[in-house]
Amino acid sequence: MIASLLIANRGEIACRIIRTARALGIRTVAVYSDADAQALHVAQADEAVHIGASPARESYLVGERIIAAALATGVEAIHPGYGFLSENAEFAEAVIEAGLVWVGPRPDSIRAMGLKDAAKQRMIAAGVPVTPGYLGADQSPERLRAEADAIGYPVLIKAVAGGGGKGMRRVEEAAAFDDALLSCQREAAAAFGNTDVLIEKYILSPRHIEVQVFGDTHGDVVHLFERDCSLQRRHQKVIEEAPAPGMDAETRAAICDAAVRAAKAVDYVGAGTIEFIADASKGLRADRIWFMEMNTRLQVEHPVTEEITGVDLIEWQLRVASGERLPKRQDELAINGWAMEARLYAEDPATGFLPSIGRLDYLCFPKPYRGRTVRIETGVREGDAVSAFYDPMIAKLVTHAPTRALAIANLEQMTARTRCWPVRTNAGFLTLALRNAGFASGEIDTGLIAREGEALIPAAQPSDAVLQAVARVVVGRQPRGDRHRRRTSGKSGFRLNGDAAPIMVRLAEGGRSYDVVVGKDDADLPRVTRIDAGWAVTEDGVTRVFTLYRPGGPEGAVAGDGAILSPMPGRIIAVDVAEGAAVTKGQKLVTLEAMKMEHGLTAPFDGVVAELHAVVEGQVREGMLLVRIEKDA
Repeated sequence: MIASLLIANRGEIACRIIRTARALGIRTVAVYSDADAQALHVAQADEAVHIGASPARESYLVGERIIAAALATGVEAIHPGYGFLSENAEFAEAVIEAGLVWVGPRPDSIRAMGLKDAAKQRMIAAGVPVTPGYLGADQSPERLRAEADAIGYPVLIKAVAGGGGKGMRRVEEAAAFDDALLSCQREAAAAFGNTDVLIEKYILSPRHIEVQVFGDTHGDVVHLFERDCSLQRRHQKVIEEAPAPGMDAETRAAICDAAVRAAKAVDYVGAGTIEFIADASKGLRADRIWFMEMNTRLQVEHPVTEEITGVDLIEWQLRVASGERLPKRQDELAINGWAMEARLYAEDPATGFLPSIGRLDYLCFPKPYRGRTVRIETGVREGDAVSAFYDPMIAKLVTHAPTRALAIANLEQMTARTRCWPVRTNAGFLTLALRNAGFASGEIDTGLIAREGEALIPAAQPSDAVLQAVARVVVGRQPRGDRHRRRTSGKSGFRLNGDAAPIMVRLAEGGRSYDVVVGKDDADLPRVTRIDAGWAVTEDGVTRVFTLYRPGGPEGAVAGDGAILSPMPGRIIAVDVAEGAAVTKGQKLVTLEAMKMEHGLTAPFDGVVAELHAVVEGQVREGMLLVRIEKDA
């Protein structure tokens, strides 16, 4: 067994690897950038090495520094986690050439599956069904457009070196193809250094089904069953589960056998995921499921597989990298119950899911209760900061239960009870998604979230129950219990409750003020916590902090009409207008790159560009004026 290990990653996956390594008696070394000097993974490792400045391209993506840190600390192996250099064949080769053990697949296997077009050709040869599309070498816009026209819209443009939804665009009609292609190539170049794309037929009722595979150096490959990752927003996974709802034994056998064939076709060693797309218009059927790609690394959603199989996939990685055989044979693996995982992100659903950065002044995860399984995978603590330099994930919330319905109920309670402030999270959005009737019934596809739209966005204003709970605490009447129920409707304001001398308090939150008449009944209300900033209360995953209203304070301040402000720190990568130009409502003005994603800022109404302060490659701070639009006279 490997005795020492450097983790070439950060955040929750670094903490996850450290946990298993410690249980196996393996010494761990963390690496960190300037932004991560006080990070949780640094504190948990036995040793830590600084590798550069905050941007990933100056630290976590510099393979030479990571290998130098490994050699300097005398470790035997490097575990890449996921993201960053985990699927970089050149880095894997450099690790091996340095005399270190690479905890991952062989470099040749990474290369074989790293480019989507070449991978599909290999899968066709191995008898694995693939999605219809164009995989050609001719990357001219004219050829790509012609192939898309021939396939028929809608189509999907995908970066051949892509992953995680980067460099991917759905195109509904021919007129939108050129702009989508340019945006896709630009994002792919920034994320992967490769602008090549492939074109696929877009499946109108798609399910995203993936199979966990594992191989060892002795030629054995097994699968650990499937996961369903169909609940997505803009190609980013939101909630994952295992097994897949509606999967019968025959279809499971077909898809899992195909996954094993795919892994064997590239002599695969270690943990990997074979991703399939299914046409779910007539349910899951073996003849309507096609190979999409292979991720030659551990997946973010690996905990749900661990929960239903009872195995530790990172332990398996370390044992296989040490030359051991797979810990279990295929006939020793079975599905037990149902597992679900929700990705808790630092993002604000109320602002179109823009990332929310800053210090986590108030962070409280749900604790186990009533015998329910609660698993929290995180790389942050209260007091840490969410940085603009990396992925905005705060934690993964995981539950395991005997049935899917109970797993949904348990996970809903976890998302509803998660408290975080002032950084905004998607916990309220996750809670509403878990309550969605379509999701509960298992009638899901990758378009469910887009179809539901505003129904999954938490209410902008607090419920009456929240206001009443805070008001009672303010006047010294502590509400009873900690109520977690579905949001009630109703307008806030004066409340008549028969009290001869009602007490009223005026509260402020989120730029609004509320007049609340304090009741005296013994109603069960949400729990209120006193923090430095005021009174915090969480209902259905949405945390709000209230203060007493002060006239003349900052409440209610809003940006002037037509002022386009930067929603977060970032870099301007495109400016599509000039000062003095006429624009129409919804027209793209500026494209901002932040948190590894592109964000297009558009005109709020028809008008003229009165001011333009955005410059390509310019760095901008949050709240900076980029463009000001004046309405037409």
